[in-house]
Amino acid sequence: MPTADRSLPLHRSAPDGTRFRDLNRNGVMDPFEDPRRSPEERADDLLTRLSLEEKVGLMFHTVIETGPEGTLLERPGAISKSATSEVVLGRRMNHFNIHGLESAETAARWHNRLQELAEQTPHGIPVTVSTDPRHGGAQNAGTSWVTSFFSLWPEPLGLGALADPELVEEWAETVRREYAAVGIRAGLHPVADLATEPRWARQRECFGQDPELVAELVRAALAGLRGRDGEAAVQSTVKHFPGAGPQKDGEDAHFPYGRNQIYPGGRFEDHLLPFRVAIADGADAIMPYYGRPVGLTRDGEEIEAVGFGFNRQVLTGLLRGELGFDGVIVSDWELVNDNHVGDQVLPARAWGVEELTPAERMRRILEAGADQFGGEECTELLLDLVREGAIPEQRIDESARRLLLVKFRLGLFDDPYVDESAAAAEVGTEVSRRRGHEVQARSVVVLHDDGEVLPLRTSGGRLRIYAEGLPDEVVTTLGEPVADPADADVALLRLGAPFQPRDDLFLESWFHQGDLEPTPGLAHRLARIRAACPLIVDIDLDRAAVLTTIAPVCDALTGSFGVSAAAWAEAITGVIPPQGRLPIELPRSMAAVRASHEDVPGGTEDPLYPCGHGLEIGPVPDHEG
Repeated sequence: MPTADRSLPLHRSAPDGTRFRDLNRNGVMDPFEDPRRSPEERADDLLTRLSLEEKVGLMFHTVIETGPEGTLLERPGAISKSATSEVVLGRRMNHFNIHGLESAETAARWHNRLQELAEQTPHGIPVTVSTDPRHGGAQNAGTSWVTSFFSLWPEPLGLGALADPELVEEWAETVRREYAAVGIRAGLHPVADLATEPRWARQRECFGQDPELVAELVRAALAGLRGRDGEAAVQSTVKHFPGAGPQKDGEDAHFPYGRNQIYPGGRFEDHLLPFRVAIADGADAIMPYYGRPVGLTRDGEEIEAVGFGFNRQVLTGLLRGELGFDGVIVSDWELVNDNHVGDQVLPARAWGVEELTPAERMRRILEAGADQFGGEECTELLLDLVREGAIPEQRIDESARRLLLVKFRLGLFDDPYVDESAAAAEVGTEVSRRRGHEVQARSVVVLHDDGEVLPLRTSGGRLRIYAEGLPDEVVTTLGEPVADPADADVALLRLGAPFQPRDDLFLESWFHQGDLEPTPGLAHRLARIRAACPLIVDIDLDRAAVLTTIAPVCDALTGSFGVSAAAWAEAITGVIPPQGRLPIELPRSMAAVRASHEDVPGGTEDPLYPCGHGLEIGPVPDHEG
C-alpha cells in the first residue's frame, strides 16, 4: 500500500496511461516494470538485464536488525554482521530475516526506509523481509520471537491440540495480516515436521505427531498465509524437508552432537507426507533441515549421509524430481561459515562435509539444488566460483529467476511500502488479541482431575491462593494471594517441562534438550504443598515430558502450549472451557523413550498419556458468573 502521505511509491505514467515504477530510472516502462504483464514475463525480462552481482545478491538471505526508532542500523548488530547499506548497496542483497522489533509503527518505518534504500540499486529490486514465527509465547533467537505488539496465540503444538483446520487457517490469516501491515512478506514457516521423538527440542513448532493431521493443518496454514485475491500475501516457507523430527536420541541438528537423523522404524514416508501435501497446495519455498540421514535407503538406493542442504539425492532427486517442486529452496542458516557471536561459536552445519572449504560447501549446496543461502552474506565466494568457471552462470540464472518470481507474485515490484501511520491500529487489534486469548484457553489439555477440583470455583467467598509461575495480577482476578500453602484454599503452580540446560555453543541455551524427567525433589515438594491444600499444576509442554512422578501428587494436572497465565486461569475456571487433546504422547519413563524408534509416531511403550488424551470439564455454572 502507499505510505500515509502517498509520496511512495513514486509512479510514472506510460504513454498509454499505465502507471508504473521506473525502477531503473531510464524514463521508459520496461517489460519488468509493466504491472499488466505476468510475473513470469516480468521475471524473464529483468533477468536479462541484471548484472552477475545483482543475480548473486538475490541468492543470499541473512539476518538484519533495526536501528532505534525505526532507523536503519549502519553497524553490525547483536547477530547481524554488517551495516545495512553494505548488504543492500554493496552486496546487492534483498532478502533479510528480521530479528527484534520495537513496535508496529517503528517496524513499518524501518521497513519503508529499507525499501527506499533498495531503490538506489541499479534495478531497484525491492527487499523481501522475512521472519521466524512471532505469534507465540516462546523466544529463541534461532527459531522464534516473542513480539508484544502482535496478537498472541498458542504455539503450533497447541493448535494441533485443537485439530481444527478452519482455526489454523484463521490463525494464519491473522499472521498474514499483521505481518503485511509492518512490511513482513515472507514467513519462515509453517513447520511440517512430525514431533515423533519425545526429546527433540523443536516440538512446540510442530502441529503434532500424526502425519495426516499435520498435513491437513499445514494445508490450512498455507491458505491463510496466501490470503484471498486482492489481499497482501505472505510467502510461505515450509520446513524442514524431508522432516526434521527423527533426530537421533532427540538431539537437535543445530549442534554437532545432533547431526544424525535416523529411521529405525522405517517411517521416512510418514515424515514426507506433509511436504507432499504442501507442494501440491502451492508452497512458495521449502527449507531443508541441517540433519544428515543415516542408514536411509529409498527404492533400493542408499541415501548419502550428508546434510539435507548438501544432498542432491534429496533436493534434486526427491524434491525437484519425484515431488515436482519448482519453487524456491532456501537452505537453513549457516551451512557455509561458522557463526561467531560474542565469545561463542556455532560451527557451520556442514554435517557430513565438514572437511570442505566454505567455497566447496557453497558449490555443493548449489549442485544439490538449493537456490538461496540462508544466514550467509559471503557473496564474494559465489562471485569467485562463477568467475573461475566452477559454477556456470546459467545455474545462477535458474535460482535468480525463481527468487524474482516470488517477488513479482507478491506485488513487491509495484508497491513494497506500508502505511506507517496505520500499522499500530492494524496489528494486535483487540479482536485479534481476544481471539488469540480464547484459542489459548481452549488449547489447554486437562490430563487428569482426580481430585475433582475443576472447574475451579471462585465465587461464594474469596479464595486464598498460593501460586507459583503466575503473576500477581492474574492471581488477584481469582482470589487473594497468600505466601504459604498452609494458609491457602488452593495452590496453583505453572511449571516448565523438564530439560537439561546447556550453554557452550551459541544458541544452545535456548534449546530445551536432554532427558524428560523432572528432578527427584519436585514430586516431594508438590506432595508437601498438596498436603496443605488442593493442588492444580500446569506443565508448559514445549516438548514431551515424563510426568509419572508428578501426576499422583496433583489433584489436577494440565498441559499447555505457550499459553498465557490469564488464558490458563480462564481455562481452569471454566470461563473458556479447555478442549485440547494431546497432539503428542507423554511417555511413561525415560526407559520407554530410549527403547522407542525416533521416527515412529507414538512409539513409546504404554505411554502415561497417549496422543489424543484429554478430559472435558464443564463451563462455570450460571450462578457463579
